[in-house]
Amino acid sequence: MSEVKTNVMRILDKQKVAYKHYCYEGTGAVSGAEVAAALGEDPNRVFKTLVTVGRSRQYYVFMIPVEAELNLKKAAASVGEKDVEMLKQKELLPLTGYVHGGCSPIGMKKRFPTVVHKTAENYETIIYSAGKVGYQVETSLSGLQKIVGCTTADLIL
Repeated sequence: MSEVKTNVMRILDKQKVAYKHYCYEGTGAVSGAEVAAALGEDPNRVFKTLVTVGRSRQYYVFMIPVEAELNLKKAAASVGEKDVEMLKQKELLPLTGYVHGGCSPIGMKKRFPTVVHKTAENYETIIYSAGKVGYQVETSLSGLQKIVGCTTADLIL
């Protein structure tokens, strides 16, 4: 394990949320499925973080298993919007402080309503970005909820 501490890990430490961290730098893993494979983990337990904007111009964060596709209608319904659309990639860094492929629900510039796909409730822990490409953290759903106040819903196709 590399000794790199990301901002996400520092926040988890400060909030006393137990976590494991993983580094897959240098594996060539890019897609979520490749990341899950590089970590030797079940892709249903590895979540990607997606940022959307609603018709109201409010931003929302959705976390879904890496091999799944976000259902925009279900996502919108889960936050009380008529519809939501994916944030344009060029808007991600200025809005969240994160780059594509290294976006974590923890430690964004501002706190946005966050919804995790309900299958996260089936696992003791879930794995998601540690806020830097090549790094992931594993926490309990309750640990994530303690920090970002997320809810769960059915979000995928």
